[in-house]
Amino acid sequence: MRKEYDFSKAKKNPYASQLKKQVTIRLDEGTVEYFKKLAKEAGIPYQTLINLYLRDCAAAGRKLSMEWKAA
Repeated sequence: MRKEYDFSKAKKNPYASQLKKQVTIRLDEGTVEYFKKLAKEAGIPYQTLINLYLRDCAAAGRKLSMEWKAA
C-alpha cells in the first residue's frame, strides 16, 4: 500500500445518487429475528431483505391501516 495516492485526476462516482443512504431505525427484537430467519433461508443479508420489502411496499403504494384510540 502506498503512503500517498494522487487523486488529482479522480472522477466523481456517476452512480453516487443511486447509492443507499445509511439511517438509524429502531425495530422490535421479534421483527429483526423474523427478517434474519427469512434472510438466512433466502441466503441474503437481513438488511437487504428489509430494504427489498420496504421498496416493494413503497412501489405498490401500500399504506398501513392505523387507528389511534384516545386513552
